[in-house]
Amino acid sequence: MPETAHADGGPATQFTPTQIKVLRGVHSGQLNKQIAYDLGIAEATVKAHMTTLMRKLNVRNRTQAAIAAQRMSLSL
Repeated sequence: MPETAHADGGPATQFTPTQIKVLRGVHSGQLNKQIAYDLGIAEATVKAHMTTLMRKLNVRNRTQAAIAAQRMSLSL
C-alpha cells in the first residue's frame, strides 16, 4: 500500500514502497547504480522512479528530492 506524505505542507502525495526505498537511497547519497544493485532492479527502473518522484515532489533535481524527503520525515 502506498505511503502518504506531505511535501512542503502541500496536498498528500502517494509513494509506492519502491519509491520510498529509492528516495532513501538518494537521501543517503547513493548513485542510481548503487540503488539499483541494493534493490535488485535495473538502473533504468531507478531512473524511472526518480522521474516520478521528482514530479510528485515538484523538484528539479535529486538534491532537492533528498531535501524534500528530509522535510517529510519518511523514516529515513
